[in-house]
Amino acid sequence: MRRILVLGGTGWLGNEVARAALETGAEVVCLARGASGSVPAGARLVRADRSDPRAYDELKGDLGGEWDDVIEITYDPTWVRSALDALADKARHWTLVSTVSVNARNDEPGADESAALQAPDETGGYGKVKVAVEETTAARLGDRLLTVRPGLIAGPGDPSDRFGYWPARLQGGGAVLSPTATGRFVQVIDVADLAAFIVTAGHGRRVGTINAVGDSHPFDEVLDRIRAATGFDGETIARDDAWLVDHGVEYWSGPRSLPLWLPAEDTGFARRSNAAYLAAGGRLRPLRDTIARTLADELARGLDRARRAGLTRADEAALLAS
Repeated sequence: MRRILVLGGTGWLGNEVARAALETGAEVVCLARGASGSVPAGARLVRADRSDPRAYDELKGDLGGEWDDVIEITYDPTWVRSALDALADKARHWTLVSTVSVNARNDEPGADESAALQAPDETGGYGKVKVAVEETTAARLGDRLLTVRPGLIAGPGDPSDRFGYWPARLQGGGAVLSPTATGRFVQVIDVADLAAFIVTAGHGRRVGTINAVGDSHPFDEVLDRIRAATGFDGETIARDDAWLVDHGVEYWSGPRSLPLWLPAEDTGFARRSNAAYLAAGGRLRPLRDTIARTLADELARGLDRARRAGLTRADEAALLAS
């Protein structure tokens, strides 16, 4: 039986990875604080704070020995180093989940794994920290390492609320504020597809670097598919970038944002090549399926819940009245 160690497993992606690994019949152990939730039924949770020098002590005794794959999800450089110190010599294969945000530029449609990276900086922004983590991990593991760089991840349970904002908002009806769609694109990968790829690629001991990104779709096409899924028959009112910025609307994510809306010069962020992912056996479900899964999740979680991204209905109404 294959033995898989997920460094995480209670958060969103980690939980999906653990579930996908269990479906292959593997023994799955998750090392995490457990603060984000529980692990899937059948997985074993080792509760540990990775900032504690003794965090990996329980991975001894009946949990000792080699791992067929260790899957690292964090971007904390200290946690990455401590895991490598404790486990690098016990792993037949190691999968590091990174991000396409490591790229130095976002204005190159079709950019692939060879694109230039930001300078590594453990105290910098998210992308720079991930570059540092990639370099640290590669230096220790060499030809046992697969680095997976996802783009925007979507699907049930998404804690960022970026993709889910739009199905929830159109389901809510009424006039909807949107950015001008011309020249804008959306590129998402379903969390279940990403998790399945991480597990199967590890099983095949694939190494190197792969951008795990979905197909790129025009923004207006995505909204049209969401309209169809929700039965939305209201009015969509588009405003250009200058108007939105002048009225305090934020790009991409976070409070008072229009999720998925990117500056025009960053159009390449949502148009990266997924040729290597597909060639490696990565699968992409139809966008309509991800929309349906996301909409069902939004309805279950509540359309009016507090969100980490998007406009509140009150803010949107005020903007539309401007």
